[in-house]
Amino acid sequence: MSGEKDLDQLKREAAEKAKAAALAKRQAKASGEAPKEEKPAETPTTATSGDDTDLAKKKAAAAAKAKAAALAKKQREGITEEVAPAESAPPTESAPPTESAAPTSGDADDLAKKKAAAVAKAKAAAAAKRKAMELAGGNSEASVQDTAAAPEAPTAEANDNDDLAKKKAAAVAKAKAAAAAKKKAMEMAGGTAAPTEATGDDAKAKAAAAAKAKAAAAAKAKAAALAKQGAGTDAGTAAPAGDDEKAKAIAAAKAKAKAAAAAKAKAAVSGGDTSAPTAETKSANQPFLDKYVKVIEENLGPDVLEDSYINKLSKDVPTLVVKRESYFKLAQFLKYNELLGFDYLSELHGTDFETHMEVYVHFYSYKNRQSVAFKVKIDRDEPTIESLQPIWAGADWPECEAYDLLGIKFTGHPNLYRIMLGEDWVGHPLRKDYEPYDVEV
Repeated sequence: MSGEKDLDQLKREAAEKAKAAALAKRQAKASGEAPKEEKPAETPTTATSGDDTDLAKKKAAAAAKAKAAALAKKQREGITEEVAPAESAPPTESAPPTESAAPTSGDADDLAKKKAAAVAKAKAAAAAKRKAMELAGGNSEASVQDTAAAPEAPTAEANDNDDLAKKKAAAVAKAKAAAAAKKKAMEMAGGTAAPTEATGDDAKAKAAAAAKAKAAAAAKAKAAALAKQGAGTDAGTAAPAGDDEKAKAIAAAKAKAKAAAAAKAKAAVSGGDTSAPTAETKSANQPFLDKYVKVIEENLGPDVLEDSYINKLSKDVPTLVVKRESYFKLAQFLKYNELLGFDYLSELHGTDFETHMEVYVHFYSYKNRQSVAFKVKIDRDEPTIESLQPIWAGADWPECEAYDLLGIKFTGHPNLYRIMLGEDWVGHPLRKDYEPYDVEV
C-alpha cells in the first residue's frame, strides 16, 4: 500500500493518544475535577480498506482478552496493583489499539479494583475455611476452592481453570487420606467408629470417641484383673476396685493368721483339746516319735525322758529331751536297740542359753532310714557331761570344739583339748559372758 500510512504507525499514534487521555483522566480524578471526555482521534480510513479495519478490531479484542486474563491471574497470585490497560509496550503487534482502550480506561480501573477486592475476600475466606478444616481433622470434602474460583474474571483462560481443578482434586484426596488414616487408627485402638462426614463439631466428636476408647480399654483391663482375683468371690456381689480387692485379701490373711494364733494358744492352755479346727496338720514324723517314746519307756521306764516333740523349725525332726543322769544310758540304748539302731552320729554341738547350757546331738539310722535329735540340759557354772566318743567315734572332734568354744567338759573323752584356739587362750568365745583378754585382738 504505497502512499498510505503504515498500520503499525497508526497503532502507535493511537496508543500514545490513549495513554495521554488515561493520564488526564487519572489526574482529573485525583484533583476532584470531572475529566473532559476526549474523543479518540479518528484514524484515517481513507488509506485503509474495510478488511484492515476489521483486522484491527479483531486484534484489539484479542489483546484486551489477553490483558484481562493476565490481570486476573496476577490478582489470584496476590498482585493487586492497578495496571492501566493502555500501558503496554506499543512497539509489539499485540498492543491494545485505541478503539477499545481509550474510551474505557476509567471503567477498567474500577473493574480491576472490584475484582482485586473480591479476589482478596475470596482468598481470606478460603484460608479461614482451610484452617478450620485442618483444626477439625480434615476428613470431609471441603468446598473451599469453589469460593476462591467464583469471583474470577469471566475472561480467564481454560488452562487456569484446569490448574484450579487439579488443586481442588489434590486437596480433596489429601483430606480423604487423612480421614481414612485417622479412622483406621481409631479402629486399631479399640475405639468406636468415627463419623464419616465432618461438621463443625468434628473436634468434639473425636475427643468423645477417644475418651470412650480409653474408658473401654480401662474397663477391659479391670475386668481381666477382677476375673483373676475373683475366683473365690461370690458371683452376685458387685466387683470392687483393685485396691479394695487387695485390701480385703490382706485383711483376710491377717484374720486367718490371728485365728490360727488364737487356736494354737487355746490348745496350749487346754492341753491340746479344742473344738476349733487347727490350721496345722499332723506331722508325718509323729508316728516315728511315738514309736521311739514307746520303746524307750518300755525298756528304760517313764522317768528317762524330760520331754519329746516334733521340731517344726528343723524339718519336723523327732526330738527327745533326756534328763541329765540318763544321758549316757539312753545314748547307748538308741544305738544298740534293734528297733531303733541309730548307728550314725551326724552332729554334736553346745549352746549357751545364759540360764543353762545345752548339748545337742543328731543321730541317723541307716537300717530304718530315720533320724532323731537328742538333747540334754547341763549346769552353766559347771558344764560337765559324759563323752559319747566311746559309743560313736565321730563324737571326738565335735566334743573338743564344744570344750574349746564353750568350756563344756566331756568326761571319759580320750583326748579332750582346745582344737582351735590353743591351751594358752583365756576364756571361751561362744559363752555369753565372754570378755576378750587381749583387747587388741
